[in-house]
Amino acid sequence: MTTTSLPPAGLALRPATPDDAPAVRDLLNRVDLLEIGRAETELHEVRADLEHPGTDLSRDSWLLFDGEELVGYGLVRDRSGGERIDLDQYVLPPYQAEALHLFALMEHRAAEWAAANGASRAVLHLLLNTRPTLDTPAIRRRGWERVRRYHVMARRVGPRSDPAPVPPPGVTLRDCRSEEDRRTAHRLEEEAFAGHFDHHPRGFEQWWRDIDGARLDWSLTWIATLEGVGDAAVLRTRDDRAVHGWADRLGVLPAARGRGVGGHLLRHFFAHYAALGRDRVALGVDTANATGALALYEAHGMTTDFAVDTWELVLPVPEVLPVPPVFGA
Repeated sequence: MTTTSLPPAGLALRPATPDDAPAVRDLLNRVDLLEIGRAETELHEVRADLEHPGTDLSRDSWLLFDGEELVGYGLVRDRSGGERIDLDQYVLPPYQAEALHLFALMEHRAAEWAAANGASRAVLHLLLNTRPTLDTPAIRRRGWERVRRYHVMARRVGPRSDPAPVPPPGVTLRDCRSEEDRRTAHRLEEEAFAGHFDHHPRGFEQWWRDIDGARLDWSLTWIATLEGVGDAAVLRTRDDRAVHGWADRLGVLPAARGRGVGGHLLRHFFAHYAALGRDRVALGVDTANATGALALYEAHGMTTDFAVDTWELVLPVPEVLPVPPVFGA
């Protein structure tokens, strides 16, 4: 598989820098408006990606310009330390051929990264809206396939409709403002999601970097303790999105499932954010989750706002040629 680092005629290509975060945010929100009808990308989310200590922007990012206008953005991220490499790619609809050029560069870099990790293949993942601005038949011809669907579920909340819930017998909650409890939250997430699709074990330090832990309000993450089990579940949320309060992770250990712990955490989430003055909350769910998460959220009045698909491309690393210099480096 070969490609060229030269951008399509008439366009300019360069790596991103942290100072580009506002321009990238604006591009992503232009795509949001086309795909879901509203701007949802926050500046801190883009900054977290561009400032992640595991990302070398000179090799792992691309900005595509038509004159002074930013029309495309690509980012390759290694969060697994193995074969799995994540791609982010956003290009405005008139630039579909240019999008494929970015794909070629990103695929090369991802395969190079997997090889450096000692993997025999590169498994690339990309999240796309189910009605994307991207020409999906074109990436199918490159070998990409849809492998999973996620729904973003949302619900209106309010102080009268969502009072503080009464916990089930034997269940207590505490937040994660202490270092010890943050480490417990990490352990619970790892145990609760072990074996789930697309989950890769991470140590505490990597998890902390990946979730931008230094910027989180840890009073908005809760651990549930169940009598006879101990610490049994975790709900990590954030209040830094303009559109809604957001739940990043809700995980219950197998020994505590079916005992009302997840539902209690969910109702606590609704009530707490209603008390903060929020009128809407949301979260994402794997529609094929074997634990019944989708049914739990639907039973609590959450409905689908929009959906995204995971697309996958598997590259045999030994067949990938060395990546050519990019940006004239």
